[in-house]
Amino acid sequence: MTNHESNRISIPREIRNFFGNIGGRSLLVKGSAGTGKTTFALQLLEELADPEKSIYLSTRVSDEALFQQFPWLREKEMRGRIIDASRILLQKLYPEEDMDEEVERENMERLSSAREFLRSVSDEPLAPPTKVSKLHLNKLKDRPPGDFPEIERLYQSVENNLPEKSMLVIDSVEGISNRYSIESDELVTCIQKDLVEMSNADVLFVLEDTEARTVEFLVDGVVRFSHGVREGRRIRELHLEKLRATQIYQPSYLITLKDGRFTSFDPFSLSAIEEPKTWEIIPDTPTHYSTGTETLDKLLVGGYSPGSYNVIEVDENVSGDEYYSVIRPILLNFLSQDKGVFAVLSGGDHAESFRADMTRFIPAAKFDNSVRIADYFIPRSNQPYVMALGTRNKDEALRVWKSNQEALRGPENRPIIDYTGFDTLEYLQGGGVAIKQLLDAVAKIKISKDIGIGVLKPGLKLTQEIMNMADTYLKISSIDRCPCLYGIKPKTMIFGIVNDVELGPPHIRLVPIV
Repeated sequence: MTNHESNRISIPREIRNFFGNIGGRSLLVKGSAGTGKTTFALQLLEELADPEKSIYLSTRVSDEALFQQFPWLREKEMRGRIIDASRILLQKLYPEEDMDEEVERENMERLSSAREFLRSVSDEPLAPPTKVSKLHLNKLKDRPPGDFPEIERLYQSVENNLPEKSMLVIDSVEGISNRYSIESDELVTCIQKDLVEMSNADVLFVLEDTEARTVEFLVDGVVRFSHGVREGRRIRELHLEKLRATQIYQPSYLITLKDGRFTSFDPFSLSAIEEPKTWEIIPDTPTHYSTGTETLDKLLVGGYSPGSYNVIEVDENVSGDEYYSVIRPILLNFLSQDKGVFAVLSGGDHAESFRADMTRFIPAAKFDNSVRIADYFIPRSNQPYVMALGTRNKDEALRVWKSNQEALRGPENRPIIDYTGFDTLEYLQGGGVAIKQLLDAVAKIKISKDIGIGVLKPGLKLTQEIMNMADTYLKISSIDRCPCLYGIKPKTMIFGIVNDVELGPPHIRLVPIV
């Protein structure tokens, strides 16, 4: 991932690859009302199809409502043209000449059989046809009501744009089938056979009935939209249930419909930054320390207050890279403004790897001068940033602790971040002692200009006491491999964590899940 890329995307790569395959493809989009089907369908047309060569057929949303929500529809005049691709080999089997309807139907049946046979014995793409197939449409027209103007318009649009590939959306299948008193599977079969398989069009079917299994067997791909609640907060997801001839890397994606746009989230990654840049400071204000993330500052109404203790709980499904996406900017922004960090790292984190990570974005000398990391297992260290506290003499350990704090503050009495991994504290001190030590530390922070940052992992005895004394309490959880953050104090919605495209990683942004 480069400095200008984000894990926030629009259409998942599997769906892009699916429609990028040779030949026509059909995708069934299903989900209950309000899950984002229409927003997804329109954005797919915008991003994967030429507006001059596609059509959106809606039976339940007025044109004016669509124009208000999606202004690009009006600007690009998405009014009915669909592109189709046809095949030269079948053209030889089907000469262009006038013939009566019965002869035409017989020829189309023969050509359909020939086409299916050729596809079964060869991996090579067939030559495009020069005329849209109406074999199954004509069979429908033999029944009442006999005329299907919307469907016939789709067919004509495909034919008008030969030999280009078409993309069309039918929103919804039930809206059309109910209007003409036909079954949904009959409508889907008709368009699948005539337009997708015989005329090389890409078709997206929007379906309201989430249990219509017979329709699912007819199409090439199925995606399902859902929304639910996690700890009283809304989440939205897209599930890839079937994509024929396409590898599915991730079966479900977290999505948002913010600003009427469909957005999905790829897994978060920071490890592959090609050219790390010096951290770009987000300035503190007279009343708050910035978290290093503008959207998080807004969430906390300015950032962290001097004298506050701030807890970040990390769910068990969250990786170190994911929760450090939030922690890293806090520490980098503090250090870059010549303030100090006094740290007890969480279990599994090491002083050397922590330094290697941070010095990608700040000078090594600044880190060595402004960071002190407690190590309770070694009696001495040659590294200026490591406090060796592995001595049996408690008075000596306390002296080392205090002298390092004084060194960080300097003659200016600079503020510091007291950064604590609570799992390490509980492991070293035991539950009761750790709670007393923590309360003492919080009391001292409250009367200073310092701030406390504590990382809370699952299964600790300290959890309730920490929640009670925290000024702010955030939680990080992973949903569909996307790290998400939400506030318990203050209570907020869920936000997806993404790399900041403008500032570049390790800057992040929070995207609301709405």
